[in-house]
Amino acid sequence: MPVQLNHTIVATSDKVAHARFAADLLGLPDPEPFGPFMCVQTSNDVTLDYLETDEKIVPQHYAFMVSEEEFDEIFGRIKAQELPHWADPAHQEPGQINTRDGGRGVYFDDPDGHVLEILTKPYGSGR
Repeated sequence: MPVQLNHTIVATSDKVAHARFAADLLGLPDPEPFGPFMCVQTSNDVTLDYLETDEKIVPQHYAFMVSEEEFDEIFGRIKAQELPHWADPAHQEPGQINTRDGGRGVYFDDPDGHVLEILTKPYGSGR
């Protein structure tokens, strides 16, 4: 079997609310509890396992490959919720999306400051 990512742990101040935030915004199934985690299942069988902590949250970056149609749906939810969004991970291009490599991408933050990204083409694929 080739190596595949199975899950990653997302440190959070509220595992139920923030797992639901991600699932709802990304159009994924309702989060499911597993041990101390609230798990958000993606379509490629990778889960985001939200784990509540009282420690300071160190923001991480989570990128999701989506179809053009899914991008429109998710970006529509971002705009409907009036979430700040950027064309770049450094938050230097507010209110914009990027069109790198002929695709589209946008960055936005979850309630704990984790940077979430949706993109329609892998960066560097236009080379």
